[in-house]
Amino acid sequence: MGSTQHLVHMANDIGNFFRAQPRHEAITGIANHIRSFWSPQMREKLMAEMDAGGVGLDELPREALRSLREHPSDKPNQPARPSASSHEYFRFERGFP
Repeated sequence: MGSTQHLVHMANDIGNFFRAQPRHEAITGIANHIRSFWSPQMREKLMAEMDAGGVGLDELPREALRSLREHPSDKPNQPARPSASSHEYFRFERGFP
């Protein structure tokens, strides 16, 4: 499997993980994951593959890549942090289990 096909396979795996969520949330989740964990070179290579026809690239990852292209400066959504008054926040901030 070539490196581009490996990226397609990885993107499809991410898409399969988010598939059970509502469509918009799935696309956002896939885009956030790719933006957060993939290098710019990986993203560019996969977008070039999509532009060339994207053989094997599923619909949800394809939509996520379009979203990334349309909104390249968006920051990934961050998980909600516990409230400042909670005991969990103290443990979270200090790195305690």
